[in-house]
Amino acid sequence: MNEIIEVKYALDTFYFLVCGALVLWMAAGFAMLEAGLVRAKNTTEILTKNVALFAIACTMYMVVGYHIMYSSPEGGFLPNLGFLIGTENTAEDALASGGDIYYSARSDFFFQVVFVATAMSIVSGAVAERMKLWAFLLFAVVMTGFIYPVQGYWTWGGGFLSEAGFSDFAGSGIVHMAGASAALAGVLLLGARQGKYGKNGEINAIPGSNLPLATLGTFILWLGWLGFNGGSELVLSNIDEANAVAQVFVNTNAAASGGVIAALVLARLWFRKADLTMALNGALAGLVAITAGPLTPSIGEATLIGAVGGLLVVFAIVGLDKLKIDDPVGAISVHGVVGLWGLMAVPLTNSDATFSAQLLGAATIFAWVFFASLVVWMIIKVTMGLRVTAEEEYEGVDLAECGMEAYPEFTSSRK
Repeated sequence: MNEIIEVKYALDTFYFLVCGALVLWMAAGFAMLEAGLVRAKNTTEILTKNVALFAIACTMYMVVGYHIMYSSPEGGFLPNLGFLIGTENTAEDALASGGDIYYSARSDFFFQVVFVATAMSIVSGAVAERMKLWAFLLFAVVMTGFIYPVQGYWTWGGGFLSEAGFSDFAGSGIVHMAGASAALAGVLLLGARQGKYGKNGEINAIPGSNLPLATLGTFILWLGWLGFNGGSELVLSNIDEANAVAQVFVNTNAAASGGVIAALVLARLWFRKADLTMALNGALAGLVAITAGPLTPSIGEATLIGAVGGLLVVFAIVGLDKLKIDDPVGAISVHGVVGLWGLMAVPLTNSDATFSAQLLGAATIFAWVFFASLVVWMIIKVTMGLRVTAEEEYEGVDLAECGMEAYPEFTSSRK
């Protein structure tokens, strides 16, 4: 019996760590996607943001965030404050549990910490090309150490939303809509890029510098998302759980495919062109849409859920532009609008979920993250400022913020 428990513990720990590594690889996807969708003169700075935010997220979640999220009272609203991630499971405790302790406590932390970094990565693209680097990094400290863990406690940590029946399997709301809410608050205070919107209301396209890189980033995210959703099953070591993980993988892939097809067809009908950026965002929208409930749908239902996400993201990107909300990579549309759809789609295939509980959870997450982020962004704005100068924005934030260019042969005026 003890040997069986040990083998299952080792297998589930290994599975958790591999899935966490896949989610970590999504950081590369976000970096490549955002680097491809910004202008060449802003590439170094966006890459610096992505590397630094990942390190900040891992450190802040280790210092305080994990304790807030998973060491607070069940059904509660106010979390416990504390530090560090606790002790590892001992062999004696794991064996004495009779198999109820499934995996290493450290593997759980590792899997959770890469989710926090994912939420913060959503913010970086939305505020790209005009935000000060250190203002962004200061916000990352608060977001990953406090704002994200509090709403994470209310949901995955056993807080009041969990008790209310809110269901979010892998984080359409908890990760994606939360990141988009923080991004929206920042964008509203930051304002649009120079030249994006004309005096007469016209919308001027600002193309990205490297669509092959953006496409590579999307495929990396698509791959990493299999770990994102698959790992959220938590256990692999029996037949039912192994089948469940396989279903999650299949549904995740199907939803992404549905999102691409729907966004591409709509773009062709609306714009008379096969818009690659819409197709890329369609893939991500399909992935976000299925993340709240990737286990219960059939593969056909998952494809349709992703397809609806692909349609919504096209409408949302155009709609936000008309509202003069400037999001260079479409992050608010992909992760916010479609994140909400993902939450509300759960009861369509999961009889244990209700629309009222899903709406409560979505409203709570948005309200908390948006208004808490707005306060933090405002404090940063009045103390150190959010935005680079007009001259620095014109020259590119690579030189202003980082002192180097990603493509010096093409962007430098020096001979």
